[in-house]
Amino acid sequence: MAAVNLGRTGRKSPAASAVPFAPGALVPGATAAARSGREHVQEPTRYDAILLAGFGGPEGQDDVIPFLRNVTRGRGIPDERLEEVAHHYRHYDGVSPINAQNRALRAALEERLTARGVNLPVYWGNRNWEPYMGDAVRAAYDDGHRRLLAIATSAYSSYSSCRQYREDFADALVDTGVGDEIQIDKVRQFFDHPGFVTPFSDGVREALNDLRVQLSDLDVAREVEVLFTTHSIPSTDAAASGPAERDLGPEGAYGAQHRAVAEAVMAAQTGARPEWQLVYQSRSGPPSMPWLEPDINDVIRTLPERGIRAVLIVPIGFVSDHMEVLWDLDNEAAETAREAGIVCVRVPTPGVQADYVDGLVDLTLERINGTAVTDRAAVTQLGPWYDVCRPGCCENTRLGFKPALAGIAP
Repeated sequence: MAAVNLGRTGRKSPAASAVPFAPGALVPGATAAARSGREHVQEPTRYDAILLAGFGGPEGQDDVIPFLRNVTRGRGIPDERLEEVAHHYRHYDGVSPINAQNRALRAALEERLTARGVNLPVYWGNRNWEPYMGDAVRAAYDDGHRRLLAIATSAYSSYSSCRQYREDFADALVDTGVGDEIQIDKVRQFFDHPGFVTPFSDGVREALNDLRVQLSDLDVAREVEVLFTTHSIPSTDAAASGPAERDLGPEGAYGAQHRAVAEAVMAAQTGARPEWQLVYQSRSGPPSMPWLEPDINDVIRTLPERGIRAVLIVPIGFVSDHMEVLWDLDNEAAETAREAGIVCVRVPTPGVQADYVDGLVDLTLERINGTAVTDRAAVTQLGPWYDVCRPGCCENTRLGFKPALAGIAP
């Protein structure tokens, strides 16, 4: 299947004030099967194309500040402040690895779709850098496609990892002027699909074996700590993540989902199992705003006093080795471990591993075939998650609800 060439608009779509509803629909911009707002769509749907939705990243020094302006749009942060947080991009010549990773993922996804008999083109659009989401929607429309199934490169529920993508779909439909003709559905959050979890389970197993070889006298159960890490988010956003009617604890669906995945990964291990905990990284908010804790570096500094000789970092919050992994883990966290005098090993992210890519095809086929909930793969008790986001799901408590697709308003 040939890759799709996207035009470059050089612009992020402005925020939409409203999106079109079909008569009688509860879900805006949705296909006929999803308009009623049922939690799981168990009716076959014919799609024309896949919309692979990425975060985006700069691809040169001149791109860094414009990219960060897009990321922080609406927050009024001056360029001087943005430059203070641009140093990790500058370290890599202004090039984020995320776009190259998404190009590779698109190619791998196209290959596996074709191999499994799914003849759908894959269009790739980003939230914050070229090719923008509007580029992808416009290209799909120009090629005659009207029903798109979106796959966001984020596995969990929160404003930044789910709803903000859904808002960008709405912005793109309105900005391109095709909102009355194109429908966009979105596959469920795939945090506990085996295609996403298995690469981490395998990675932990291999890393523990490597540590046993590296430190022949190592007591794995007593002297190794496994740190499952993910992006920190504001505590208020975490509490609002997931549907309001589900009591998932003070960290909402975001925290509950990550803990459930960590438990599944550890349950898949054999032999002596080390202690583990969920930690957070990459905080970017002001000190006055509470964010999820503990920070991974703070935790690593405490490990030697407990007799820990090796730390195993598992980036379960990330689908690829992008900047938050390369800089925040492979540089900063690794340096903290060296200063603490302990061995540090980091498990790879799924990237384009076969299990992960096949898992994305599985999610696509769920919606094409209208797979029954009881036949859907999930390795935790929380899933399979919703096909259609519930009312009030993942509110941004500072900005309120904006128009979004693939869910019941607000």
